[in-house]
Amino acid sequence: MMALLLVTSTCPGLVAQEGNATQRQLTGPVRLIFDTDISGDVDDALALAMLHTLQDRGACELLAVTISKVNPLTGPFTDAVNTFYGRPNIPIGVTRQAQIRDSRYLKVCQQQDGDHPMYPHDLTDNQEAPDAVTLLRKTLAAQPDHSVVIVSVGIAVNMARLIESEPDQYSTLNGVQLIERKVKLLSIMAGAFQTIGNDTRHREANVYNDIPSMKKLAASWPDAIPVVWSGFEIGIAAAYPRESIANDFGWTRNHIIKEAYLAHSGSNHDRPTWDLTSVLYAVYPDRGYFDLSGPGEVLIHDDATSQFVPAKPEKKKNSRYLIMNPVQAARVTEALVQLVSAPPLGR
Repeated sequence: MMALLLVTSTCPGLVAQEGNATQRQLTGPVRLIFDTDISGDVDDALALAMLHTLQDRGACELLAVTISKVNPLTGPFTDAVNTFYGRPNIPIGVTRQAQIRDSRYLKVCQQQDGDHPMYPHDLTDNQEAPDAVTLLRKTLAAQPDHSVVIVSVGIAVNMARLIESEPDQYSTLNGVQLIERKVKLLSIMAGAFQTIGNDTRHREANVYNDIPSMKKLAASWPDAIPVVWSGFEIGIAAAYPRESIANDFGWTRNHIIKEAYLAHSGSNHDRPTWDLTSVLYAVYPDRGYFDLSGPGEVLIHDDATSQFVPAKPEKKKNSRYLIMNPVQAARVTEALVQLVSAPPLGR
């Protein structure tokens, strides 16, 4: 790991909410669920690669991946990435009723190398994968209390349905109770909290692609569990450099992440790192990559705009959003490059 990733923050992340029990769970790798709409934009794929590198380094444990948009190749592509990084058995859950999305890059997982798949994977049909919310409940129920970080980087349909879920074979708790018992942080890429150009009311895609679900998440997520929002402005300020795609993946002839990037964005584009920033904060909240707003609540309006309202003393709201200055943006970009482009462990 290069030196800049080892810098200790002078601006700590969220204060633990659950006392000594939570403090014990903060040691060791971050137990993490990745909820993604992997299909339209390629930053989801970059974020998944980054999670594998972080697990190689002992920083996190990827418990499950749940998918929030409908495309027949979402599960196979995700499994191909997980297999490429040496973790073919990570559980994958899919939603079967949500926005249907075409993709420029998911088909990479179908490429052949002669008579063999270029990127092997066992999950070849989304019908073979469990329902996303069922997998979320199963995974959460099996973890220690107050130990799981959820990174949600797509539309909020799985999070909304988790909130609304009823007791089942995995837990006698309903969705809100299960979240309160098992989750310690939701790190979410959604909304916009600063001016984008001259636009003071930017309609961010993860919001407008499913406004009801994002409204449900913002209004009904339990106040006891912190939420940190990475707004649209963060990802565009730390774009992934095309030079890295050209130069940093040459250690192997075929690289699924490089091919996905090129299929989506081409070779002449620096792609914003929206989803990657939520992963970086979730795993390294205390290294000074970002500052945080004060506590408050996020309101999602019917026109798909998002609004942050600072908390009042009598209202214990627990949302914050990321803030990043130009020096931090340079550090974040370099950290993301190192984490995305690193070879898998043992290769």
